[in-house]
Amino acid sequence: MKKIASFLIAVITTVSVQAQDFQGMAVYESKTSLGDDMMKFGNREITPEMKKMIEARMKEMFEKTFILNFDKTASIYQEEEKLDAPNQDGGRMRMMMSSMTGGGGKHYKNIKDKEFLIEKEIFGKEFLVSDTLPTIVWKMEGESRKIGNYTCYKATASVPVDKSNMMNYRPKKGAEEEMEAKTEEEQKSTNFMDMIEMPTEKIITAWYAPEIPISQGPENYWGLPGLILEVSDGKTTILCSKVVLNVKEKTEIKQPKKGQKVTQTEFEEIMAKKVQEMQEMYGNPGEGRIRTPMGG
Repeated sequence: MKKIASFLIAVITTVSVQAQDFQGMAVYESKTSLGDDMMKFGNREITPEMKKMIEARMKEMFEKTFILNFDKTASIYQEEEKLDAPNQDGGRMRMMMSSMTGGGGKHYKNIKDKEFLIEKEIFGKEFLVSDTLPTIVWKMEGESRKIGNYTCYKATASVPVDKSNMMNYRPKKGAEEEMEAKTEEEQKSTNFMDMIEMPTEKIITAWYAPEIPISQGPENYWGLPGLILEVSDGKTTILCSKVVLNVKEKTEIKQPKKGQKVTQTEFEEIMAKKVQEMQEMYGNPGEGRIRTPMGG
């Protein structure tokens, strides 16, 4: 009986998706962990109390909610706007950090035309990243699990790293030991950028729902026979908490146009220069302050 019910739900969903004016909405919760290696990097004495304080700050900064509005071929993905508490001056900093770590702005992708556009604002300057939507070669793993009311299936892939996302930096192998071997003066004169690296690829794990036959997902993730309800790269997990199909109040899904137009590679080069500027502005990891990829 359950199999018959599931079959009927799948048929009804497929028919509704094929409707000419179909549109859906999905809410995603994103969580990011720096990991212990980045928490202690550049500072040999982080107390449990200090670690707890940092984790609380990171939780506030890197736990985000995103909204994905989609139709049969295109989608808009953007961070949900939140009001800052009265007398708090964290809104601007949060906005800047969000845009430098993969959030902020509008993220448009069209799977029919194989293109994506992203609005980004960095230090008061607006950019429009425009490029070809990368093809993802998925490997179907054969595992399944429930996410909400949907049966989802596991798929994995190796994808290029977004070099404009500062969260993708990691300590070079042996960097911590190298810093430990330096004198205090040598640590102060060490360039932080020489101690970290940006990998070229990363492994992602996705869970998609064939009951929602839309080849869409959060960020630049797409290409599976169903809406991606969860995706993780080991550091950041994006999990869908709500799906609404055939929404009554439709959102106009159109290409963003605001900002200086650049390619993904050009934007990554701009961000690399900004990271170097931040390093020069805030100093080196040996100066007694906790260092993260954001220079904070």
